Amino acid sequence: MMRPCVLALGLAVVAAAPASGQEQAAAPRPSLGFDVHVTAPHVVNGEMMGPIHHFCKPIRPEPVVIQCILFETMDPNAPMTEVEYIVAKSVTRNQIDRDEWNRAWHDHAMEIASGRVQVHDMPEEEAAKIAELVSTTDGLIFHLWPPGSDIPTGEVSIAQAVSHVELSEEEFEAQRAALEAPAVTE
Repeated sequence: MMRPCVLALGLAVVAAAPASGQEQAAAPRPSLGFDVHVTAPHVVNGEMMGPIHHFCKPIRPEPVVIQCILFETMDPNAPMTEVEYIVAKSVTRNQIDRDEWNRAWHDHAMEIASGRVQVHDMPEEEAAKIAELVSTTDGLIFHLWPPGSDIPTGEVSIAQAVSHVELSEEEFEAQRAALEAPAVTE
């Protein structure tokens, strides 16, 4: 039987080995492109945590869908504790009912306006463009690793933006109607 430390070392060597052949090195993988680094605090089971490090990439340009892998620290061996999906409001507000939206989703325009969201590692102009795009979306966060646990337990909860405000039926319908209205051009 192989000892755990020998097995781990073997896996590390295999993972660090260079790809053989040019095709393997150039092959696209879904893990590539999580390059946009954002921090924002979250609420998990009533407890504020963070700021949480988000590493995001767009997977569909229109209507926009972005996915993010989230970590509590910048330690290179930090476990991925959450996953966030960022989806255009034109999709979410027409496919998610208000009660479900209030329970699980949050409005990124509210979160960005709170001043708690920071976009890192890029010029201010690019960061502002990303914030502007993301403000047209809603977010859904799955928390996968219970706080204080040494391992994931299979318990999955919905995390929430610190600035989340539940919408009344009237507010939700007004926002939905505004998304459906044709844009006014000058």
